Amino acid sequence: MSQIPAVSREWHLVRRPQGWPVAEDFALREVPVSAEPAAGRILVRNLHMSVDPYMRGRMNDTKSYIPPFQLDEPMQGGAVGEVVASNAEGFEVGDHVLHMLGWREYAELDAQHAVKVDAALAPLSAYLGVLGMPGLTAYAGLFEVASFKEGDSVFVSGAAGAVGGLVGQFAKIKGASRVIGSAGSDEKVTLLTEKYGFDAAFNYKKAPVLEQLTEAAPEGVDVYFDNVGGDHLEAAISVMNVHGRATLCGAIAGYNDTEPAPGPRNLMMVIGKRLRLQGILVGDHYGLQQQFVKDVAGWLASGELRYDETVVEGVENAAGAFLGMLRGENTGKMIVSFTR
Repeated sequence: MSQIPAVSREWHLVRRPQGWPVAEDFALREVPVSAEPAAGRILVRNLHMSVDPYMRGRMNDTKSYIPPFQLDEPMQGGAVGEVVASNAEGFEVGDHVLHMLGWREYAELDAQHAVKVDAALAPLSAYLGVLGMPGLTAYAGLFEVASFKEGDSVFVSGAAGAVGGLVGQFAKIKGASRVIGSAGSDEKVTLLTEKYGFDAAFNYKKAPVLEQLTEAAPEGVDVYFDNVGGDHLEAAISVMNVHGRATLCGAIAGYNDTEPAPGPRNLMMVIGKRLRLQGILVGDHYGLQQQFVKDVAGWLASGELRYDETVVEGVENAAGAFLGMLRGENTGKMIVSFTR
C-alpha cells in the first residue's frame, strides 16, 4: 500500500455554467490530507470515480431533489477506493468501499456513508456502473416503475449509455418480445444489436426519431425508458400502445439549454391511450438492492449480460471526462481511474 501523501488533488466548481459547461468552470486544487481520521471515520484512497449526467443539474444554483454543488468546494459523486486509515469499527485498512466523495484522490468520511464491496465478485469499477447506481436505476426503472412484463415491446433512448444498455438487456433476459434502442453513432447502433442483443437500433442523427422508431416498432411499444427527452419522448408517445408505460429517467438532450425545452406536442395522446408516464429517482428504490445485486451478478456470471466502460486515466482529466460524457463520447459507463 502506498504511503499517505501530505496533499490530495480535488476538483472544485468555481463558476456556475451558462449553457454547456467549459473547462474554466472547474479548478483542480491541492488540499491537506490527514492520515489520522477522527472517531468513526475512514480515509479512502479513491481508485475509480464516476461522472454522470445528473451532475450537470447540481452545477446550477436551483432547488432540486439533491442540493447543488457549492462554489469553491469539492464536487461529489460515486467513487470506489481502498481504506488507507481507519478509526471506525468494522472497517480495516485494505478494505474496498463505495461512497459518494468522488472528484478527489483521497476522501475522509464518516464510515456510515461507506459500503464495503467485494473485488472478487466483480471489478471494482463495476460498482459504479452495472452493479452500482446506473444498474439499479435500470433495474428499478424497468421492473418497478414501468411494470415490465414478459412479452412487452421496449424502446430505450440513449441506449448505449450506462443505464440504457442495461435496460435493453434486462428486458431481453426477462422475455421482451422486441427491444429497440436509439444512439448517436453508427458504431453505437452496431454495439446495441451485435453485442447487447437489441432487436433493432437506429442513429437518431440520421433521420427524424419518429420516422425511424415507427419503422423499427411496427407493432408499437409497450414500455419506453427515456434517458433523452425532447423529440424522443414525443416520438415514443406517438408509437406507444394503449396502456403503455414510460419511465422518465433523464432528459440529457436539454441539460445544457439556457431556455426551457418545449414539451411534447402530442400529450393529448396520453389520454386516449391511457399511458402512464412516471419519473424515477434511484434513491426511492434501495429496497430492491439485494435482489438487484443477486440477479445482475447472476446474469454477469452466466454471460447473459454484457457491459462496457469508457475509462479516462488520471484525476487531472476528470473534468474533461465529464464534458466528454455530456457530448456522448462514452460507450457504457464513463469511469475516471486514478493511477497515482
